[in-house]
Amino acid sequence: MQQPQAKRLSGNRLHLCHGPIDLIITAEGDRNAAFATATTRFRTILTELVAELPRLRQPLDQAPFDGPTARRMADAVRPHSGVFITPMAAVAGAVADEILAAMTAAASLSRAAVNNGGDIALHLAPGKAFTFAMASAAARDLGRIEIRAGDGIGGIATSGRHGRSHSLGIADSVTVLAATAAAADAAATLIANAVDLPGHPAIARAPANALSPDSDLKDRHVTIGLGRLTPDEIARALTAGETAAKRMRDRGLVLGAALFLGSQVRTIGALENQRRTDRIPT
Repeated sequence: MQQPQAKRLSGNRLHLCHGPIDLIITAEGDRNAAFATATTRFRTILTELVAELPRLRQPLDQAPFDGPTARRMADAVRPHSGVFITPMAAVAGAVADEILAAMTAAASLSRAAVNNGGDIALHLAPGKAFTFAMASAAARDLGRIEIRAGDGIGGIATSGRHGRSHSLGIADSVTVLAATAAAADAAATLIANAVDLPGHPAIARAPANALSPDSDLKDRHVTIGLGRLTPDEIARALTAGETAAKRMRDRGLVLGAALFLGSQVRTIGALENQRRTDRIPT
C-alpha cells in the first residue's frame, strides 16, 4: 500500500493523502503544532479502517469497533438504524472529525477545518466564523454558508448522484449541517437517497456491486443516469427528501440541509436564511 503523504501548500494549508483519503487542512493559532499532530495521527488512520473494513461494510451490529474512527462512523449511523445504512456512509466525515480532534487536543486554535473531499469538520473559537461556498457537480455557484461559533455546527457534508459514492436517489446534491462531520455525512447520504421517484422510466439504475464489487450497498440499485423530468416530478422528488430531512431535524440529528435537483432548491433549518441561489440555470 502507498505510504501516507504530507505536503504544505500555499495559503498556510496542509495536504494529507493516503489511498482514497485526501485531506486539505487549515488552522489558525498554533498552526505548526496542529499540522504536526495531524500528520502523525494520519499515518495509521487508513490501516486502522482497513483492519475493520468487512464489518464497516455491513449494517451496524452490537459489537463495538476497535478503532476510534470506526467508532465515530458507528455513532453517526446508529440513530438511522430504521433504514438500510452501514458505517461506510459516515467514513469521510469521521476521518475529518478524527483528525480535527487530534489537532484541537494538541494545539490552541481559533479556527480550523479538515476538508475530506467536501465533507468538512470545523472548529471555531468564540467570536469566530467560517463562510463556505456550495457548488454543483458542474461547478455552478449554489450559494454561501456562514457558520459562527455557538451555532452548534461542527460538520458539513454533501452527497448526491454526482458524488464520490453511489447514491440510491436522484438528487444533484444535498448539503447538510450537523454537530459533527460524521453525522452530517450519514444524514446527507440518506437525504440524497430519499430524493427519488421510484420506478420512473427516466432514471437509469444498476446494482452497486456490478459497478464496485466491494460496495457496501451490495446488489441495491444505484442511480447511473437521469433523463428529463417535469417541474412537478422534480418537486415531488425533492419533497420526499425534504420530508426525510425534516424528520432528522426534528430528532436533533441535523441542523440544516439544502437539497438541489434541476432548477429547484429546498432548504430547512439553519440553511433557510443563508445566502443561496434560489433557482439554478439549467
